[in-house]
Amino acid sequence: MQNRQTTDGVLQALHMAVWRRKTKHRVLIHSDQGSQFTSMDWASFIRAHNLEPSMSRRGYCHDNAVAESFFSSLKRERIRQRTYKTREKARQDVFDYIEMFYNPVRKQVRRGMRSPAQFERQHILKAEDV
Repeated sequence: MQNRQTTDGVLQALHMAVWRRKTKHRVLIHSDQGSQFTSMDWASFIRAHNLEPSMSRRGYCHDNAVAESFFSSLKRERIRQRTYKTREKARQDVFDYIEMFYNPVRKQVRRGMRSPAQFERQHILKAEDV
């Protein structure tokens, strides 16, 4: 979490995701039209890591519905219920919410009452069977 969203910051986050996932297949990366997602560094990183870019059209918020839903849950279930004394405390709490609760535990109706981690594991197993 930084005080501004820069190309370097989003590349660090994406690099961490690529490193953790070590995907074998091409992965779709969806973004908006912010300057950090239209930079030469972003395009170069995307090509180098076999990622498929996807960008919303201007003013078309439905492309980002999944991300908007996640951030709404994060704010409603965690951030608005707390006051953070430092950015580091906020960063740790958001990390805890995502990694210890949201991804492995929080069940969602649109995922068949499975957590995101359970849904993803099932998707990977189906893809391997094909």
